[in-house]
Amino acid sequence: MYKGQSGMWSWLLHRITGLGILLFLLVHIVDVSLLGFGPAVYNEGILLFDSVIVRFLSLALIGAVLLHGFNGIRIMVIDFWRKGVRYQVLMFVIVMVLTIVGFIPIAYFVLGPALPFLHPHTTTITK
Repeated sequence: MYKGQSGMWSWLLHRITGLGILLFLLVHIVDVSLLGFGPAVYNEGILLFDSVIVRFLSLALIGAVLLHGFNGIRIMVIDFWRKGVRYQVLMFVIVMVLTIVGFIPIAYFVLGPALPFLHPHTTTITK
C-alpha cells in the first residue's frame, strides 16, 4: 500500500488530470458543434468563455495539462531508466515545481482581463 507517499499522489493526480483533459475535449466537441446551428448561436456560446468562472476552469485545464505532461515524462523516465525508481521522489518534486512555475505566469494572463486588480485599466492615447 502506498500510504500517502509521492508515488500514490503522482498516480492519483495523473488519473484525475487525464480525466479532466478528456472532459475538456468533450466540451470542446460540443462547443465546435455549435457552428452547425449558425454564427449567432456559436457567438453566444463563445461569450460564455469570457466569464470569470470559465476562466478559472480554463486555468484548471492548463494546470492539468502541465501536470499531466510533466508527470508523463517522469513516468517514462522511471520506465526506461534503470535508476529511475531510485529518483522517483525527486522527480515528483521537480514535476510539481515545474508545474507551479509554468502555471503562475499563465494564471496572470488568463485571469488578468477578468480581474481588474490583476490587470489594471490602461490609459489610451486619443488623437
